[in-house]
Amino acid sequence: MSLAVQIRQHGGPEELFLADVTVGEPGPGEIRIRHHAVGLNFIDVYHRTGLYPLTMPAGIGMEGAGIVEAVGEGVTHLRAGDRAAYASQPPGAYCEVRVMPAKCVCKLPDAISFETGAAMMLKGLTAQYLLKKTLPVEGLQPGDHVLFHAAAGGVGLIACQWAKALGLQLIGTAGSDAKCQLALASGAAHAINYSTEDFAARVKEITGGKGVKVVYDSVGKDTWDKSLDCLRPFGLMASFGNASGPVAPFAPGSLGAKGSIYVTRQTLFSHIATRESTQAMADDLFAVVASGQVKIHIDQRYPLADVQQAHRDLEARKTTGCTILTL
Repeated sequence: MSLAVQIRQHGGPEELFLADVTVGEPGPGEIRIRHHAVGLNFIDVYHRTGLYPLTMPAGIGMEGAGIVEAVGEGVTHLRAGDRAAYASQPPGAYCEVRVMPAKCVCKLPDAISFETGAAMMLKGLTAQYLLKKTLPVEGLQPGDHVLFHAAAGGVGLIACQWAKALGLQLIGTAGSDAKCQLALASGAAHAINYSTEDFAARVKEITGGKGVKVVYDSVGKDTWDKSLDCLRPFGLMASFGNASGPVAPFAPGSLGAKGSIYVTRQTLFSHIATRESTQAMADDLFAVVASGQVKIHIDQRYPLADVQQAHRDLEARKTTGCTILTL
């Protein structure tokens, strides 16, 4: 048996409840893992509310770290007793023990703790594919400016540090002066409080009127229009989330008028669709964390039983850095 968080219908944090569930043996291509910690991410809110619908009743949660208890037929990269961490479909990480596909589960280096592993996989792999694989047509070179919204969040603080290591001038936005200071302390070259400043005007000022080569945006509706105005000709608008709500339909012709700019909507799960790509991205993440160039900030910890409050705080933007559920 395992204690697990489930939902019976889409809705608010009150829909999250604890249940005892039976966990069986892993089938072909699967493992059974006992979690030491579980990561909290905004995609969990999307699953709970129904923005990304689930079949009910449903588990929830997309990342965790712990010890592999058993492996199914055909699994060769893991064995019982391995320390492991993952960001993976299907949802169901908010639990003590689960059986899940092995494809996206990676051995966790001894130098990285379970809590760090649980906090960094989804957010760190997201930062990896954004900065390394989601690039403007002209590429990114040291010294280039990029705009990163929600820079004091879990993905944002990793991106601030990683961008600095790559020599990029990251302009971060956040909703308070304290969060802006956090982004600056983590390597952002500039930080803009979008609740008190016009971030598009400030970006143009910082870049001498040129604009940035790429905008990385997980906020969505509230930042979309002004973000397009921050781009230089042939720049890239990289959307990877909808924290403020989904972006409204827009006319493709407007992209030409703004300088023949590009738009892409990225998801992590396209990038980790194969075992090989998952491992290559994870190896890159593990290396930059082990080197000390990127530190994982776990700013909130909640017992699994307090999952409703964790979701309330996340939606109210009371959190910074990474958040984990402890077991």
